[in-house]
Amino acid sequence: MPVEFLSDEQASAYGRFPGGFTRAELERYFFLDDVDRALIEPKRRDHNKLGFAVQLATVRYVGRFLDDPLDVPAVLVEYLAEQLDIADPSCLKSYGEREQTRTDHAGEIREADDWREFAEVDDELTEWIEGRAWTTGDGPKALFDASVTWLRERRALLPGVTTLVRLVASRRDVATQRLWETLYALLTDEQKAMLDRLLDVGDGHRTSRLDALRRPPTRVSGPVMIEALERAAEILGQGLGEVDASVVPPRRLAELSRYGMEGKATLLRRHPDSRRLATLLATVVYLQTRAVDDALDLLDVLFVSKLLARAERESNKQKIRVFPKLGKASVTIAAAMVCSWRSPAPART
Repeated sequence: MPVEFLSDEQASAYGRFPGGFTRAELERYFFLDDVDRALIEPKRRDHNKLGFAVQLATVRYVGRFLDDPLDVPAVLVEYLAEQLDIADPSCLKSYGEREQTRTDHAGEIREADDWREFAEVDDELTEWIEGRAWTTGDGPKALFDASVTWLRERRALLPGVTTLVRLVASRRDVATQRLWETLYALLTDEQKAMLDRLLDVGDGHRTSRLDALRRPPTRVSGPVMIEALERAAEILGQGLGEVDASVVPPRRLAELSRYGMEGKATLLRRHPDSRRLATLLATVVYLQTRAVDDALDLLDVLFVSKLLARAERESNKQKIRVFPKLGKASVTIAAAMVCSWRSPAPART
């Protein structure tokens, strides 16, 4: 799959500050405690103190040191200067004059806060991404965001955006290939041939048998009820009930079955064996339950709309036959009640 799943805007926002902060956000994320101040105070000159504080706030919030440590929101610089009693926040400009100072400060911060380089956690993150992709089926963007959170929670410095994008894409591909191969391995040669026949278009037909089996009942009638039962019987008769698809996570099986329910048969035929047959297996496993539910739902509607309605009509006809004068008597009684209500009450003596 392509690895460029981030938009240009998302890629440029990676590992950087947002446009600005509210006062509440500044106080929540960038308050300098006594330990922070103990690290900052020994630095000579205001611009070094402020620059150190900016780098400290940067790595804690975005998860990495910026190539340009001064590329931070002005409101953040002002808030840090306020805490350090530095009257002129613009002195930070002088912090960029000596690169070695910035590098030394970054090293001191890494050591003080126990930040690790990405290379130290690369293998661990790789395993975590593949495991999450295997169990959840999350898309690449969701996996990417989760990986950023994983790194920050473990105080591991973020790598370049391209490095993380490619890692996420490759591990997700590995998990997906594992899904196909696991399901493919469950099938016998006979079952594989049977599934492939679902994609065939018979003589005189314009669609495959799979297309017909994926189509639920759309009308309520006796003949359609028979068709629904025949559909369920055919799906259950494929002999795949004995295949234990529980060896893959339910979410991944459901994800694959959705693709099988929506994908065109012509496209499915072009997939490699493992992907094609895994998709067909997941689709049939889903249809085994769906077809039975469709038949039961149709039976329920048919029972209510046809049988009960017919019984009610017959009951009404029977009542009319048994009480032929019921309607006329009801009108007479109603008229009498109206006359009684309109008659004036007798005068008191």
